[in-house]
Amino acid sequence: MNSPITNPSGENLDYTFTAGGGDAPIAGWLVVLGHGVTGDKTRPIIADTAAALNAAGFNTLAVSFAGNGDSQGDFRAATITKEVADLGAVLDAVSGAYAKIAYIGHSMGAAVGVLRASQDQRINALISLAGMVDTKAFAETEFGDVTPDEGVMWEDEDCPLSSAYITDLTATVGNVSPAAEQITVPWLLVHGTADDVVLPRDTEHIELLKQSFADVVFVEGADHGFNEPDHKAHATKAVADWLKRRAS
Repeated sequence: MNSPITNPSGENLDYTFTAGGGDAPIAGWLVVLGHGVTGDKTRPIIADTAAALNAAGFNTLAVSFAGNGDSQGDFRAATITKEVADLGAVLDAVSGAYAKIAYIGHSMGAAVGVLRASQDQRINALISLAGMVDTKAFAETEFGDVTPDEGVMWEDEDCPLSSAYITDLTATVGNVSPAAEQITVPWLLVHGTADDVVLPRDTEHIELLKQSFADVVFVEGADHGFNEPDHKAHATKAVADWLKRRAS
């Protein structure tokens, strides 16, 4: 696949498509991967998860949301709500070619997936990695001492904190729990117990809300990005094994 993907704002989205390999390529499936705030399609947890899925036989498409990486757009406008529309544009571009589509989101990208999957039947399986649920609490905890439109995220000058982003987190979205209640497709949540960016309680809340409906894996000692090699291996294997069971 090499056709441009353009979001509703007319911005081209950068993506990488990789065909599934391994001993038994899995026909008919595409796994779309979306990153978290300040990330892009090359974020290690995204790239390594895609590689594990490729080895398991899945086709993958890792996308950089508008304003991130090499995608067009302004980072300051990269809100959850806008990225839900970005994901819709990706689904528009690929859904005719695949019978089944899974979406994997990390952090804020997971919130994007919940909101999209709650309204879009083209997503047939959902995976949240360190998924953000209480977006208002995240904004207040991580950026409560930063002035929007003046300060930056986590002291990174390349990532200005916009009022549009904060308003979307706190007022427009606030919490994705109502959307989570509408999810009816298979859902896997993976979270590190040592995550201090998006706290494990967000996944614990979904586990309680969905009870036996959602599958949950906690990776002991893992941080927000599953950065230690053994933690990442645990997370990526859990994802690949779970999705292979759904595709069989």
